[in-house]
Amino acid sequence: MAKGQFPIEKFQQLQTPFYYYDTELLRHTLQTINDEANKHEGFVVHYAVKANANPELLRIIRAAGLGADCVSGGEIETALKAGFPASKIVFAGVGKSDWEINLGLDNDIFCFNVESIPELEVINELAAQKGKTARVAFRLNPNVGAHTHANITTGLAENKFGIAMRDMLSVIEEASAMRHVKVVGLHFHIGSQILDMGDFEALCNRVNELQTQLENHRIRVENINVGGGLGIDYQHPNRVPIPEFKAYFDTYAKKLKLRSGQTLHFELGRAVVAQCGSLITRTLYIKKGAVKQFCIVDAGFTDLIRPALYQAYHKIENISSEKEPQTYDVVGPICESTDVFAKQIDLNACQRGDLLAIRSAGAYGEIMASQYNCRRLPQGYTSDEL
Repeated sequence: MAKGQFPIEKFQQLQTPFYYYDTELLRHTLQTINDEANKHEGFVVHYAVKANANPELLRIIRAAGLGADCVSGGEIETALKAGFPASKIVFAGVGKSDWEINLGLDNDIFCFNVESIPELEVINELAAQKGKTARVAFRLNPNVGAHTHANITTGLAENKFGIAMRDMLSVIEEASAMRHVKVVGLHFHIGSQILDMGDFEALCNRVNELQTQLENHRIRVENINVGGGLGIDYQHPNRVPIPEFKAYFDTYAKKLKLRSGQTLHFELGRAVVAQCGSLITRTLYIKKGAVKQFCIVDAGFTDLIRPALYQAYHKIENISSEKEPQTYDVVGPICESTDVFAKQIDLNACQRGDLLAIRSAGAYGEIMASQYNCRRLPQGYTSDEL
């Protein structure tokens, strides 16, 4: 059975469960992003900090020149601490608190992605108190669907995100009357884990229509932000460790009609870090049930919640065994029936003490860990330190 390469002897000395990050793969991924994005004039890439805020990973991502896409004041603080320049930080999110807005204003971040008129009014008011002008982009809801899980679709009219298309002109006109905000762009995001480039083409078509409408009213913006959303291959982390960045950026280059001098911004998260991370867990017991056998491990959905939350698939490998495969349900110790990582999967025969690698866990893994059942949070280690 094909498996990833891991420093198993060093793993034996560590308390499980823990996250392991292949920083060589991360650097290769970032190089590919830069190579492909730099082929197109005006393309600017930000990293979505919500995917993984591990300090070592952030340091590597910042060193590669990416900006930071933040959705909370805590993420802004984390990005600044990691060395991201404020001039490369964008602040999105449907519910920004006053202290978070003030944090962005005090640090002169690049842009606030605004989701409603009431939010815009608050930003204008807080900026006025500081004698500043906030740069804002309006997040518009393009009513574009995405071929992905319903819980991570964000661009439909029924979703909570963004300003309705029909209100675009009136919102921009209202903003123009405010003295302490400057409209610099439009922001979109249609979903996550998208593998069908046709979804991004549909967004391009909608953006093109909007730009034409705005030009008819003599309105022009400096920046277009199309969010992120590019998915990864969860089925084949060894065969496809780096996502289809060429197809992704080429789609926008061919289909989205930028105006002269405009920049196109991207906010990639999962596609940057997912494949470099694995959750390493130790087998506690093999339990033979009436109709199936269970591999009970010491990691639970407190460490990786995606399978329980989204019914998400993660490839699992027994990195301690080369024995003939057997079929297992891989489950954790949490007192919930949903604490299941996989059902009826084939693994090299497992026994107590075997280490399992739950792959493609670099995004929305460690960052979403909780202390339910008073469990300890998992540690994160990189290949640079092991």
